[in-house]
Amino acid sequence: MDDLLKKAHDGLLQLPEFQRGWVWDEEGLKGLLTSISRSFPVGAIMTLQTGGEVRFKPRLVEGVPEKNAGVAPEALILDGQQRITSLYQTTMRREVVETINSKKQRIKRFFYIDMAKALDESVDRAEAIIGVPENRKETRNFGREIVRDLSTAEQEYAQCMFPTNRIFDPDSWQMGFYNFWRHDAGPKMDFWFRFLNEILGAFRQYQMPVIQLGNKTSREAVCLVFEKVNTGGKKLDAFELLTAIYAGEENGFELRKKWAECAKRLSGSLALKDHPLTRLQPTEFFQALALLHTLDRRRAILAVNAHAESPPVSCTRETVLSIPLAAYKKHAARLEEGFRKAGNFLFNQHIYWFKDVPYQSQIVPLAAMLAELGDKWDYDAVRSKLAKWYWCGVFGELYGGAIETRFAKDLTDVLAWIEGGPEPATVKDAAFRAERLDTMTSRLSAAYKGVHALLMKEGARDFRSGQSFNQTSYFDEAVDIHHIFPRAWCVKAALQLKEYDTVVNKTPLSYKTNRVIGGEAPSLYLAKLSKEGGVSDAAIDSHLQSHLIDPAVLRSDDFNAFISARREALLALIARAMDKPVYRGEATDEPEGEIPLEEIEAIELA
Repeated sequence: MDDLLKKAHDGLLQLPEFQRGWVWDEEGLKGLLTSISRSFPVGAIMTLQTGGEVRFKPRLVEGVPEKNAGVAPEALILDGQQRITSLYQTTMRREVVETINSKKQRIKRFFYIDMAKALDESVDRAEAIIGVPENRKETRNFGREIVRDLSTAEQEYAQCMFPTNRIFDPDSWQMGFYNFWRHDAGPKMDFWFRFLNEILGAFRQYQMPVIQLGNKTSREAVCLVFEKVNTGGKKLDAFELLTAIYAGEENGFELRKKWAECAKRLSGSLALKDHPLTRLQPTEFFQALALLHTLDRRRAILAVNAHAESPPVSCTRETVLSIPLAAYKKHAARLEEGFRKAGNFLFNQHIYWFKDVPYQSQIVPLAAMLAELGDKWDYDAVRSKLAKWYWCGVFGELYGGAIETRFAKDLTDVLAWIEGGPEPATVKDAAFRAERLDTMTSRLSAAYKGVHALLMKEGARDFRSGQSFNQTSYFDEAVDIHHIFPRAWCVKAALQLKEYDTVVNKTPLSYKTNRVIGGEAPSLYLAKLSKEGGVSDAAIDSHLQSHLIDPAVLRSDDFNAFISARREALLALIARAMDKPVYRGEATDEPEGEIPLEEIEAIELA
C-alpha cells in the first residue's frame, strides 16, 4: 500500500479523466483507517497499464501536488479511486482533508489515532480514530467549551494523539514525543514502540492486491470492466469514455465542451420550451454518429470491391467506443443538422413536448437518415415515406426492446427504399392489432402518445375555444390528454377502470376546458360549454368531430355506443398513419393490459 500511495504522489499512478470526483464522507474515511489498522481486507485495486491502444487523458489523484501533472503515468486506476484517494488524503498529505458529514455538508478534518485506545483490545478500534476541525479544536455548546485541543504538537504529545498524516513518516513526530516525555522516557517509549509496531506497522506492511490490465486491453473491455466494478454511483457511459479518449489523442480537444455547444444549438433550434431535442443525450448523438461512420466505412469498402465482405452498419456500444476522432470531426456537423431536421419532423407530426415523444430512441436512426438525405428531405415523397416508417415504428411498437440492430437495419433499408428499393422491415413487420386499442391506458405507452399526436395532427380543436392545437396553444393552454366521459361520471355509472380509462375515451384538451367539463355527463358539460361561450351546438359539434367523436352519440350519454364508434374512428386514423390496415385477427396469447400509471409511479418511488 505504501508503494501505491507513493506512486500516486509522484504521478506514476493516476486516474483516467472519466473517473468522477472523490466523494467519501468522514465516517467512510474513519472506517477505512480502522480496517487498515486491523489488517482487514478492503478490496483489490484495478489498474490499466499505459502505452497501449487505449489512451485516456490522465489526471492526478486528488490532493497530489500539481507540479507532478506533467509526469507520464505508468498506470491508471480503473477501480479503487475512492480508497486510494482517501488513504492518500488522510495518511500522506499534511493539509486538511475536505470531506462531508452525515448531513452531506462540506467539512474540513484532520484525523488522529488515539494511541491508548488503539492499543486497548477492550476498546472498539473505531473509537480510536477521530476527526477534528481545521483548527484542531473539538468543541461543544456552540463552541464555548473546548473538549479537545490538538492545535499544537505539544498537545498531540501530551494527549498521545497521533496524526494519521504522519503514518508513513513518523520519525520527526517520534522525536518530538520523546523530548516531550523525556522525564518519563522509559514507559512512554515502550508505549510508543508498541504503537509503532502494532498499529503503524499494520499500515506500513499492508498488502493491497492489484489487478493490472495490460496495455493491449481494448476500449470496450476497459468500459465493461469499469462498469462491473463501479456498481455504486452513476453508470459510466460511452460519451464519458470517448471524452477521455479524444482528450488523450489530441491535446486540448474538449469533447464535453463541443457537445454542450451542440446541445445548446439544438435546444434553440425550435421556438418551443421543452421540445424533444432539449432532452437529447450525448450517447444518442454518438449512436447516430456510429451509424454514419460505419455506413461510410461500408460504402468505401464496397466502392473498391463490390463483392467484398464489408463490415456491418452498427451502433453497438463497442462500435460507439471505436469511433475515431477523425470520424467525429467528419460527421458531427452534418449529424447535428440531421437532428435539427428530426426536431422539425416531430414538430410537423405535432409532437411538441419531450414527454410526448413515443420513442426517444427512434430519433437516433431518424437523425442519421436525415443527415444522409441532405436536401432530398425537402421532397414531399421523401417526407411521406419517413412519416410512414415513423408511425409504423410507433404503432408496431418496434422500438421498445433491443433496438441497436433495428437502428442499423432501418437506416440502410429506409435509404434504399427512398431510392426505389423494397419497403423496410419495420414497415413490413409493423402490425397494429385492433384489440390493442382497448388496453392503451398509460401515457408511458408509445402507441398511446402516438394517438395523442395524430389527433392534433388531424386538426383536433379544443371543445371550448375551438382553437386547434399548434405549438403556441399547446403550451399556453396547458394541453394534455383528458377523459371525454369524465372519470367521476364513469365511477358513478359503475363502469370498470379498464372500460373508461383507455385512449378511446381520451382526447387532447386544454386545462381550462377540462375544468369546465368537471365530472358531469357529456350532455350537461356540452350544454354548459355552449351557454358559457355563447357558441351554437353546431359549432360545438364541429369541434367534437375534429376529435373523431360522433356528436349525436356523445350528447346521448350512451357510453357503449360512444366507445364503439370512436374505437372504429381511431383505428381508421392509425391505419391512415401506417398506410396499412389494422389487424383484426385473433388476439395474442400474451397479456396486453398495461400497468396503470399510478402503479408504475408507486413502483418507482418504492
